[in-house]
Amino acid sequence: DGPNNQLGFLDITDAANPVGLGTVKLGGEPTSVSIAGDVVLAGVNTSSDFVNVSGELAVIDLATRTVISSHELGGQPDSIAVSPDGKYVAVVIENERDEDLGEGEPPQLPAGNLLVLEIAKLATTLRRIDLTGLATLFPGDPEPEYVDINDDNIAVVTLQENNHIILVDLADGRIVNHFSAGYVDLDQIDKTEEDPAQISLTESLTAVPREPDGVSWISTTYFATANEGDLNGGSRGFSIFDTSGNVVFDSGNTLDHETVRLGHYPDDRSKNKGNEPENVDYGVFGDNKYLFVNSERASVVFVYDVADIQHPVLKQVLPAGTGPEGVLTIPSRDLMIVSSEVDDRGDKMRGGLNIYQFSESSINYPTIESVDRSDGTPIPWSALSGLATDPATGNVFTIQDSFYQRSRIFTLDVDLNPAKITTETLITDTNDIFAAIPTTVLADNTVADDDPSRIAVFDDADLAKLINADKTVNLDPEGLAIASDGGFWIVSEGSGTVGDTGRPINSLDFLIKTDNTGVIEEVITLPDAVNAIQVRFGFEGVAEYNGKVYVAFQRAWGVESNPRIGIYDIASKSWSFVFYPLETPISQNGGWVGLSELTSLGNGEFMVIERDNQGGPDAAIKRLYKINIGGVAAGATVSKTLVRDLMVDLAVPNGSTLEKIEGATVLSNGEVLVVNDNDGVDNSNGETQLINLGKILN
Repeated sequence: DGPNNQLGFLDITDAANPVGLGTVKLGGEPTSVSIAGDVVLAGVNTSSDFVNVSGELAVIDLATRTVISSHELGGQPDSIAVSPDGKYVAVVIENERDEDLGEGEPPQLPAGNLLVLEIAKLATTLRRIDLTGLATLFPGDPEPEYVDINDDNIAVVTLQENNHIILVDLADGRIVNHFSAGYVDLDQIDKTEEDPAQISLTESLTAVPREPDGVSWISTTYFATANEGDLNGGSRGFSIFDTSGNVVFDSGNTLDHETVRLGHYPDDRSKNKGNEPENVDYGVFGDNKYLFVNSERASVVFVYDVADIQHPVLKQVLPAGTGPEGVLTIPSRDLMIVSSEVDDRGDKMRGGLNIYQFSESSINYPTIESVDRSDGTPIPWSALSGLATDPATGNVFTIQDSFYQRSRIFTLDVDLNPAKITTETLITDTNDIFAAIPTTVLADNTVADDDPSRIAVFDDADLAKLINADKTVNLDPEGLAIASDGGFWIVSEGSGTVGDTGRPINSLDFLIKTDNTGVIEEVITLPDAVNAIQVRFGFEGVAEYNGKVYVAFQRAWGVESNPRIGIYDIASKSWSFVFYPLETPISQNGGWVGLSELTSLGNGEFMVIERDNQGGPDAAIKRLYKINIGGVAAGATVSKTLVRDLMVDLAVPNGSTLEKIEGATVLSNGEVLVVNDNDGVDNSNGETQLINLGKILN
């Protein structure tokens, strides 16, 4: 636990029910940890800055969990490894650079090195291996990053910024080989970061240095590197080398493509590093030889079968916590453990460990993936915010929210496992319907239309930003429904709150009708008096029933106590409203509760998602309710009946409880599907769970 200068201990005797054993305070930031017999060895960074570097090797008794000794290392440690025979400890001294100094590039002295210690003589033997003068890039400033040791006591050391790899014989400290990690050409990748995001696998990078980070021996003659990249765009993959320096396999663009396919691609890292492989480990599970590759920014672990070292086969992709870094295989227990470092309670991300167990069973993740386009690249998707089922055909549709520009509707084949996104439909303003909407509304409904104090809160400039040159649109689609006369109803949540100078009005809430090809046919806005109290928590769900369109507001507006459900009469083009009674927040972290979906069940009944804005151990309210709006007078508050507490269902995958359960639909066979919004993998681990709850409405 680096930020808190401590080590944590966890009893995994029962791996499915780990038990915390407390922590041990250290004299600085622990950067790496390993176990040697009955002691724990931790590299601890005690440096005061990037120039005045120092560190120590802390030795902790495993039984008592107390520090029994510490040994000066003379620099900032970054990685520590114990040899398989328990004889040697190798400690990488990186002496990392200051990324904010100048252009952030080396050389920035002091140089790094490798330390070799004999476990039997920790207090008396420390050999320093000079690594200068070996790499072509920045030879005077080696910055070793990671170390692993094979059965012959040969250490492989990666020098990330130097794009170099060094092999050291720990018995005598001799450098037995060193070589460049080489370069890769990458085609069909995204190297541009847009805002709002757009995943476009149409760009290329040439001669990108691999810049390896984590490294793991596969045998005494082959090792794998996780090529995080750092200074030059990111090489985005992993490689397998032999000890002569030959690349026998490189993953190229496939990790980026796979994260796109699974909705895990971090578009805000397209300019530098993409999915960003961070670490790698190898383990033999029975007859299975597996390589595990951590993707730090996509927050997944790739599992490869490397029985044929030159032709690895992707077997599985595992969701992890946010920012997986450390990875450890324990084949004797059929376990693999990943540590995820990102911890931000406000953003609903908690650091911790994920424990995985090898088993012969069906894969339960991903729950959604996309098929390939005609150019061989996967359909990009993420940030799903709604679900809808066509009662005539049984087809299921979903939609992406404002995290991405060029709003799209996806066709989802839920008969497959995992469900597959088979087509993408762009929402377009081909006939200039959207472009022609009125853009001046009142900020205060107490002033008259002809009063000079009238305030425009949504103007032509705001509207222009929502329509692209090719007539695609940049909406915030939060709900989707099938229109009875064909096409779709879409609700787009407004941006901004009236009277809040920090969140000015940039968009209204829109109810939009499209044809079945996504072309906008009608745009409907709220009455001026309602727009005048707009809050940024607006339209979230939509449903059509018996000539009317029903729209759920996420939270209460103005001084109102509860959120509205808007009822739009298609024939008379008029609005009326009822109110929905929200639960009081019960999370230990406070927060708010709101609506996230509205689904027609017929006969005036609707299903809604009610949820809090908390995730992980703070999540408390994730529920499906049923309401009946038939016969409820305008302005009245509806009553509700609990259908399902989703907290139980969200606990089934054994991961962190997801925050944004935003989509729900009833399939033609009566089964209910729900899905979460993964926030476009921004301040999120990117996990998307499409959950079939069965026939819970009977």
